[in-house]
Amino acid sequence: MGTAIENKVKLYFGNIKVLTKDKLVAELRKDFPTWTNNTINTNLYRLKKNQVLNTLTRGVYTLEHRKNFQPRADAKLKKIASRIRRNYPFVDYCVWNTLWLNDFMLHQPFKGITVVEVEKSAVEAVFALLSVDFKYVYLNPDRVLFERYINSKEEVIIVKHLNSEAPTITDHHIVFPTLEKLLVDMLIDENLFSAQQGELDYIFKTAYKKFTINESKMKRYAARRNREEELQKRIKTTLAK
Repeated sequence: MGTAIENKVKLYFGNIKVLTKDKLVAELRKDFPTWTNNTINTNLYRLKKNQVLNTLTRGVYTLEHRKNFQPRADAKLKKIASRIRRNYPFVDYCVWNTLWLNDFMLHQPFKGITVVEVEKSAVEAVFALLSVDFKYVYLNPDRVLFERYINSKEEVIIVKHLNSEAPTITDHHIVFPTLEKLLVDMLIDENLFSAQQGELDYIFKTAYKKFTINESKMKRYAARRNREEELQKRIKTTLAK
């Protein structure tokens, strides 16, 4: 029975990449008219558990398989993270580089910006710490600083406030932002993400296609940053294309 259901579900998709739960349920009822709602939900759960079905967003499924977003630190990020851990071991932070976003873009910038996000109480202390070891370190730069200085320099480091409860992941003792955080932040910080603003639709579409997205986590973070409605519109636009 299990293999038969899998084959049926694959036929429902045909050449279509995504199907809603309502559409899947309607098709299942045609082929299995005696099934109860509980039986249908149990089988959908099993198909997801066996990775036959993948959830794009709530109530929307795909057969495509996606991987987890796994950022990697270069030597500079490792050095910065080490400095923060050694001097401020209890401070919340994350480090990353804008070049990570090139994997999601058509027109890829050649220059990246190293970003260090730190909890509000320690942001100035970490800025002072990094300014000793690195050139071109900027604290919470505004549009004018970007236009006059940052956009024309190489090897820039930006230190900025890390929003509370921002979703992060830790790998080899280094804290990184999650993909969900980066996607939401792109909707907000137009200065830092200026190179990405013209490709937001493509970036979201590529992110959803390549990687597993925890939409609940992303929406919670967007709500904390007052961007939940904007994010929801972006998600609907992405899945509609």
